[in-house]
Amino acid sequence: MSVALAQVNVSPCEVSNGTGFLESVREGNRIFGSSRHRNSRFSCLGGSRTKNGRIFSVRSAIVATPGGEMTTMTSEQKVYDVVLKQAALVKRQLRSTDELEVKPDIPIPGNLDLLSEAYDRCSEVCAEYAKTFYLGTLLMTPERRKAIWAIYVWCRRTDELVDGPNASHITPQALDRWEDRLEDVFNGRPFDMLDAALSDTVSNFPVDIQPFRDMIEGMRMDLRKSRYRNFDELYLYCYYVAGTVGLMSVPIMGIDPESKATTESVYNAALALGIANQLTNILRDVGEDARRGRVYLPQDELAQAGLSDEDIFAGRVTDKWRIFMKKQIQRARKFFDEAEKGVTELSGASRWPVWASLLLYRKILDEIEANDYNNFTRRAYVSKPKKFIALPIAYAKSLVPPTSTRTLSPLS
Repeated sequence: MSVALAQVNVSPCEVSNGTGFLESVREGNRIFGSSRHRNSRFSCLGGSRTKNGRIFSVRSAIVATPGGEMTTMTSEQKVYDVVLKQAALVKRQLRSTDELEVKPDIPIPGNLDLLSEAYDRCSEVCAEYAKTFYLGTLLMTPERRKAIWAIYVWCRRTDELVDGPNASHITPQALDRWEDRLEDVFNGRPFDMLDAALSDTVSNFPVDIQPFRDMIEGMRMDLRKSRYRNFDELYLYCYYVAGTVGLMSVPIMGIDPESKATTESVYNAALALGIANQLTNILRDVGEDARRGRVYLPQDELAQAGLSDEDIFAGRVTDKWRIFMKKQIQRARKFFDEAEKGVTELSGASRWPVWASLLLYRKILDEIEANDYNNFTRRAYVSKPKKFIALPIAYAKSLVPPTSTRTLSPLS
């Protein structure tokens, strides 16, 4: 599931030498996987609709069949292919046993003292910048919480390559080098201490590299795109930068042995939470993004509401804007509803941080409404008292056992 992500600054030199990460940490608090708005890989056609009361979006691309015929493949099918692969890994409980080959003087899995220090550094970052989520991870088994910290840190570092203060210096070639470094991590050749923690994690849990690659692909696309024609493009963008984190996290969180839900459906719920979190980020940050010349809203839906980019840049809260925002918030809430169906299926010790993340982030939508939909000059946030109220509710929900008769549907 998607979990809390705080903001980290990563200097351009880190892409090549991996140094200075902890010194570059700065204030911030966001949703893990719900990083600042990335681009989608595919340019797709279609519109969002509902089917049997559930979210169902037509996102299609023309592809060739093995026989050479052209056919339409929905983007949901493209994404779900990745979901199926991740689920298969969990079912087989794959483990890497390759001997590690690393550069000298680098902390490596196998050197217990240095590896312990690497995980401690990951823990420090999580504890400082994602306090609520960190508290929840303490209920997890030691192995699971360390692994989640390692993934958390990698996603933060990746996010800040194109969203940090040094983003203007990042090139596609730099992201290529970052992906090469990711390959080394999965092949047991970590470059630095923080890489070593992730390398150890992926050697002990059935974590696949594809979601990590997809997140980097989202960063590449974000370097050259700042508009989305329709929700189909936006959906895929949200998958790359947030849904991927759900796929990374489920193998770590674990699925309750008493759960009767399919593994694929639990992964799909994790994907839905990532989409919901990212849509919430987008709606919260409309004004901030506009000041950067970016509009992360479906252009066709803006036009249907009688709105344009100019209205957003002007920051006008009109009746048209309120109607438009109500529809966007309704869509995000549907994805949160889908996500809820999977949280209960996770292992008992892993549910609290996920429930806390879900409940607290969904409240941001309530705050946008409370601000009369003014997300141009007023930033919606959840106050500390409301957070304190939400935490015991999240804990109570985490105690609910998994369903024994319901099987979640494979597609949202």
